[in-house]
Amino acid sequence: MIGIAVGTMALIIVLSAFNGLETLVEDLYASFDPDLKITVVEGKTFDENDFPKDKILAIDEVAFYNSALEEVALVKYEDKQTVTTIKGVEESFYTMTGMDSLIIEGEINHNPEKKNSVIMGWGVADQLSLFISQSVYQISVIVPKRGTKKGISPGSEFNKKIAYATGVFSVNPDFDTKYVLGDLEFVQKLLKHKGKLSSVELGLKEGADWNKTKEKVQQIVGDNYKVQTRFEMNELIFKTNKTEKWITFLILSFILVIASFNIIGSLTMLIIDKQKDVWILKTMGANNRVVRQIFFVEGMLINLLGAISGMSIGVFVCWLQIQFGLLRLSGGVVDFYPIELNIFDFANVSIIVIIIGLIASWYPVRILTKKYL
Repeated sequence: MIGIAVGTMALIIVLSAFNGLETLVEDLYASFDPDLKITVVEGKTFDENDFPKDKILAIDEVAFYNSALEEVALVKYEDKQTVTTIKGVEESFYTMTGMDSLIIEGEINHNPEKKNSVIMGWGVADQLSLFISQSVYQISVIVPKRGTKKGISPGSEFNKKIAYATGVFSVNPDFDTKYVLGDLEFVQKLLKHKGKLSSVELGLKEGADWNKTKEKVQQIVGDNYKVQTRFEMNELIFKTNKTEKWITFLILSFILVIASFNIIGSLTMLIIDKQKDVWILKTMGANNRVVRQIFFVEGMLINLLGAISGMSIGVFVCWLQIQFGLLRLSGGVVDFYPIELNIFDFANVSIIVIIIGLIASWYPVRILTKKYL
């Protein structure tokens, strides 16, 4: 019973840990990536005047609409420089992603008169040795000119604009080391892309069906545009998390199978030890089927008691981690290792434990009763 209890406890704890990691990753990417993203199939940009914005906004499930334009750029501050991606967004982007809560230094400048203010990821700011407290820092943003070849005069093939860094955000390393966010109009002027967009980003209402909404949007925009959900944009990451979870589940299930040999051993010793008692039962009228049922039920009880004990201990350990954060993460995006209990995990664990218990109880009852009784 102890082996089954330990194996079941390990399954509950490990699966809950994977659930916590999965939710953490979803929350981190939700802080930057939209629920749905629309891009053009061919090329990098499209004309915003040709895009059916009104029809998209008419969809009931759509809560936020953001036009975006992004391009690789060189950002310079004093003698430091780094290659980053500058992304022009509308003010609705900050509301949609909750970016206000992710600012760790400075602030987001929503002043419409200062279109050239930007905020940058912590990794970008670190590479530039630019740490904002109450001051605003002047930086240079440089991008290549479209369709120009290397000129005689240095810098003639680049567009350059001055911007003012007003804040630093932190989402996760993927975004913190890559992005600088600015006003859409400023980025369009920098790239000489007046009226051009690289994507349209949609935030959906809570409870909306992403796939059904995606189909509605795809019908409106047509085949010239590609519509992706956040999970499709980061498909590798989410699939990797799920794959690791179920591979771990299978490995621990094999450990449960090994632990089930204790049940086989216990029942074997019990059958041998109770030969005289079985003889008494038979003199009282019990047939072989009744005897087998008695030992089978006892084997299942051992298995189920172990499973219930293991689940209870596993839930208690998970509760301790959720409430008190016993296992800390140094230098991580969260202070404590994330844990999340899921009812489906309990169902899956119960099914695998019952199957193992049935097999472990059936073998000694069916085979050994013939040999010894």
